[in-house]
Amino acid sequence: MPKTQSQGEARAPRGLSRLPSWSRGFGAQVIAGLIVGLILGFIARAQGSEGALAGLLSGVGDTYVQLLKVMIPPLVVAAVITSVANLRQVTNAAKLAVSTIFWFMITAAASVLIGIGVGLLVRPGEGTSVAASSAAEPESTGSWLAFIQGIVPENILGLGTSTSDGETTLAFNVLQLLVIAGVIGAAAVKVGPAAEPFLKFTESFLSVVQKVLWWVIRLAPIGTAALIGHAVSDYGWDALGSLGKFAIAIYIGLALVIGVLYPVVLAAHRIPVLGFFRRVWPVTSLGFVSRSSMGVMPLTQRVSEQSMGVPREYASFAIPLGATTKMDGCAAIYPAIAAIFVAQFYGLPLGFTDYVLIMIVSVLGSAATAGTTGATVMLTLTLSTLGLPLSGVGLLLAVEPILDMGRTAVNVTGQALVATVVSKRAGIWDRNTWDSARSGLPSGEPAAVASHEIDDSDSARLTTPADEESPARSRASVTTS
Repeated sequence: MPKTQSQGEARAPRGLSRLPSWSRGFGAQVIAGLIVGLILGFIARAQGSEGALAGLLSGVGDTYVQLLKVMIPPLVVAAVITSVANLRQVTNAAKLAVSTIFWFMITAAASVLIGIGVGLLVRPGEGTSVAASSAAEPESTGSWLAFIQGIVPENILGLGTSTSDGETTLAFNVLQLLVIAGVIGAAAVKVGPAAEPFLKFTESFLSVVQKVLWWVIRLAPIGTAALIGHAVSDYGWDALGSLGKFAIAIYIGLALVIGVLYPVVLAAHRIPVLGFFRRVWPVTSLGFVSRSSMGVMPLTQRVSEQSMGVPREYASFAIPLGATTKMDGCAAIYPAIAAIFVAQFYGLPLGFTDYVLIMIVSVLGSAATAGTTGATVMLTLTLSTLGLPLSGVGLLLAVEPILDMGRTAVNVTGQALVATVVSKRAGIWDRNTWDSARSGLPSGEPAAVASHEIDDSDSARLTTPADEESPARSRASVTTS
């Protein structure tokens, strides 16, 4: 037989084929976007906030995040309905759900302990030069009833309204979409053969949605460049002078979670630590620059399925749920350190019981604020539980965008981590998919159609039936990490 080229060699552009394989991957493209964005951001900052470049970066970045958010409702509905139907073949579906929530709580508890420890060591509220006049009551507050109110659908589309500065906007509530899709999926299963055409249509629709989503995700390097450029040029960096100690404390806590806690959890489950962070890098970096767990959710789900080896049936449940309730940055590190800051600023002592309350609120509070997810809302819930002045929230708003970048990066990384860990513990982790993804996101089609068609941009191939039939060929084309 004539000698044939491998898929990657046959499809790689002639100029790019001379570059190392790692430099052609999706993760490397995101890094390049970050570097370009930093350069453009400093140029825009020098030109001033009214400059053309600053406006362009803001517009492109906002447009990219909006494109991602547009795909959330169809992705959640189609994926959850399909997953509920496919869970008929999974005997431990209920156990998976319980295990997911359990690990959400375990990692949140460990994160809040880290936050309390950092707050007590750094003592960010002492010696700060922030003006007391900046204290102000927040516009919205957390409520323990918000979870129940947020999870009950207001309408069949899961649409809600919000009013800010006299403007009313419509937005999809992902928790409500999860409930609606879950009920429809369960009803379809109960109906039986009569619902098969509907389920087949939904599965086909999901493949179409994933295709469109992949086109959007491929724009991530451009979106990343615009978002980080906008952050450099526009965010309130000057406020770090008065709140620098607090910001440093937050980032120390976030670094300990993502650099110590998560690796310990991964190592305990014998999941390659470096391999995980290479694969999750596009998710972490996009979370950092976009400041939106919901906006990153489609990418988180795709990476979990096609890089981490998390089965689609489980990822379609765990990732949307995590995007609304799994917030180690926003709901654990931030409220713990911020509450300590507010107490120290006002000279109010905190005792052992108060720290226990901080932990309880952080572990359970993310669910209570799920309908109105946000670090500020989470902080108001913590302060009100401790009896601390809510006006302390206003002291920290100046550095909110800067802190939110790190918080969101930790949030989305933790969401992918729990899905991977639970999959490994349940014995449904797909090691072949993990091994097929050398770094970042496999530049291919959704797994459902991978055997039929693969994009020309593929740099890391999915395992196909042909590969499985030829072990030698598979070993030559797949790098394990």
